[in-house]
Amino acid sequence: MTIEFASSARSSLGVEWELALVDTDSGDLRQVAQTVLDAVAPADGSQHPAIRQELLLNTVEVVSGVRTTVSDAMADLAAGTALVREVTDPLRVELMSAGTHPSAHWGNQKVTDKARYATLIDRTQWWGRQMLIYGVHVHVGIEDRDKVLPILNALLAYYPHLLALSASSPFWDGRDTGYASNRALLFQQLPTAGLPFTTIGTWAELEHYVGDMLHTGVIDEFDEIRWDLRPSPKFGTLEMRICDGISNALELGAIAALTHCLVEHLSRLIDAGEPLPSISPWFLAENKWRSARYGLEAIVILDEDGTEELVTDHLDRLLGTLAPVAADLGCVAELEGVRELIASGGSYRRQRAVAARHGGALDAVVAHLVAEFRAGRPLPVD
Repeated sequence: MTIEFASSARSSLGVEWELALVDTDSGDLRQVAQTVLDAVAPADGSQHPAIRQELLLNTVEVVSGVRTTVSDAMADLAAGTALVREVTDPLRVELMSAGTHPSAHWGNQKVTDKARYATLIDRTQWWGRQMLIYGVHVHVGIEDRDKVLPILNALLAYYPHLLALSASSPFWDGRDTGYASNRALLFQQLPTAGLPFTTIGTWAELEHYVGDMLHTGVIDEFDEIRWDLRPSPKFGTLEMRICDGISNALELGAIAALTHCLVEHLSRLIDAGEPLPSISPWFLAENKWRSARYGLEAIVILDEDGTEELVTDHLDRLLGTLAPVAADLGCVAELEGVRELIASGGSYRRQRAVAARHGGALDAVVAHLVAEFRAGRPLPVD
């Protein structure tokens, strides 16, 4: 089994933002993705390069081009979003992003008419039907294939930081789950989803794994490996898929900048011959659970000695470490948005505060998420 890794510029960047389509009046999900995709499709009938279909007809994904800076990627997403709005505004449909819709029922959603999605649902049944979730993916270019898996395994040490910052799915099917990110634990129920195997440390070992999965019919193509953090050979990138859907552009830019800086920081450690951070699989699994459960209140495990610290305290020091990298990558302002995100309390906290302020009414939570998306920043709870 041979997997070619495409050529890409070091620390090039791409961002993918999954958006829910919600009714302006009721706040419920609308199954109009195909209407949007048909309206924006080029004259030759191909898919629009910046607006893509997803598993469910209540979702579209807006993607950036290949960029060198976070600000350029965010400008692409703003342009893509504006194009979607040209179609959705007359339909009285709003855009929203969070790990889950607070109150929508999974059984009411329609699956996109595409063979790969039908196969997924047929195989995974009840769990597949419940994938009423939204996420953010950040691609960062890796110039040397031999760096990909070492950087992937090192980046897992920061898994809880990224999940805690993005956690935005406390509600599921109209109930408070008690988790900051219910999406993270729901998504891992799919075959090949969840944490990557840290025992895969070389490209040859990855090829062996993929060969086994293809031979036994677990997957039909590489993209069906749905790890939270995975190589993307066709783009020549490392793809960060840890995060919940993010409700506004300011916080999305902050998390994209943090991801961008972390990958470049780790690449520089390799260049300098310095050791990379590592964390045992059992600590990694616990960190994922803690950040999903507690979000920004999570106490995370930092190293093989079991050192623990509040995730926001460690983030404060990490931002200092990454400051020179941010300056080189041109994302100082965006990275500073991480501090603003922490100060705002995180989306899961704001959602709960809105629900409490409105006597548990989750339509108010949807309205707040819609307002944050339009505002492009976190909003105070009225």
